[in-house]
Amino acid sequence: MSKKIIYRIVAVFGIAVASGAAWWYQAIPKSPKEATGAPATVPAVGAAPTRPASVEVAKVEKMALQDDAKSVGSLRSRQSVMVRPEIAGRIKELGFSDGARVRKGQVLVQLDDVLQRAEVKQSQAQVSIAQATFRRNQELVAQNFVAQRVLEESAANMQVAEAQLALSNARLSRMAILAPFDGTVGIRNVNLGDYVKDGADLVNIEDISSMYVDFRLPERFQGKLKAQQVVELTLDAFPGRVFKARVEAIDPLLDANGRSVSVRAVLPNTLGGPILGGKRSAGAAGAAAVPGAAKPASTASASGPAPLRPGMFARVTAVFSVNQAALVLPEEAIVPQGGRQFVVKVVEPSAVPAAATATLPPDTKFVSLRQEVKLGVRRAGKVEITEGLTLGQTVVVAGQQRLQRDGTPLRIVVLGPPPRGSASTPGVAAGASAPASASAPAVSR
Repeated sequence: MSKKIIYRIVAVFGIAVASGAAWWYQAIPKSPKEATGAPATVPAVGAAPTRPASVEVAKVEKMALQDDAKSVGSLRSRQSVMVRPEIAGRIKELGFSDGARVRKGQVLVQLDDVLQRAEVKQSQAQVSIAQATFRRNQELVAQNFVAQRVLEESAANMQVAEAQLALSNARLSRMAILAPFDGTVGIRNVNLGDYVKDGADLVNIEDISSMYVDFRLPERFQGKLKAQQVVELTLDAFPGRVFKARVEAIDPLLDANGRSVSVRAVLPNTLGGPILGGKRSAGAAGAAAVPGAAKPASTASASGPAPLRPGMFARVTAVFSVNQAALVLPEEAIVPQGGRQFVVKVVEPSAVPAAATATLPPDTKFVSLRQEVKLGVRRAGKVEITEGLTLGQTVVVAGQQRLQRDGTPLRIVVLGPPPRGSASTPGVAAGASAPASASAPAVSR
């Protein structure tokens, strides 16, 4: 029993001695050479990393940038009406052919007016009798044979007869249905001999010498919209053609459901301007001419049959302004932070405070510098820079997450094949490639 106790005491003592020796060995400080097996330098507090950060860059470019908004709409006739009779009757004559051009005042449908003509003749006879009675009573009053009251009653009866005649003529005129304006009739819904009730649909008339396009835009664009503003249209029925229109009216009332403003533009009924090689033909018919309020019919007649039809689907681009010298960058260069927008510029070490570049490698030529910018229009992966940068400056477009502070050394890398006739290099050293050459082909990361 005593031997077991002695063995336990010896084991505990041995474990305690081994643990103490291990702790003492680990607590002794070692030199950098013993720790790594090679000479090492102790970095200063706050020093930048000695290994450059690999980034992709782009330069601030100048390009024509169009500020616009896109929407969809439908084409409408400049004037459109469904012809309906005001009085029931039987169709006696049709004064048009389906799809034909008609003139204002032309008789489209003539209803049977036998009864109305008879009423007119009856009213004319009553007027004649009332007039004769009135004249006779005038003579009798002059001779004091009748009282003045009799003359006044005959005058009133004559007015009633004349009013009845006017009513009969109005009913007779309603039996002939006239075209209210110049236009093109549609397909009739009735035939000769049909009995139609008042308000029945007979045929539609469309004035398509020029067309309306109605569309909506979000309320944030209402400050940019103005009368006579140019809008561009593309139609599925005419692929490859661009139509020009001008804003004619803007609804002062916003749609409370969609918070949008209704806009109406007018365009000539022509074939518009074709797109040739991706560019619009400046001399194409309808590319520059935009209709006004006067003489819309001459445009369509000069270009042959009107090609546009009401109800066509249109894709509308409202052009607010065109900046021919806008400064743009790829959208990837923008770094949002705290409600503000930043970019990381590629600059020389001298442009950064000395405290941030005190421990840079000796061959460093370019470092990072954060810059706040103001943005404008965004189009096709590009964003306009209105404040903060100038033309030709170089910024980082990929690798910003590696640049946590200003003054970080950069290794500029451009994706793409090496130049012809030159051997591929293993990489671009920190600052070995200037930002100006960043757009040239180089090695891949």
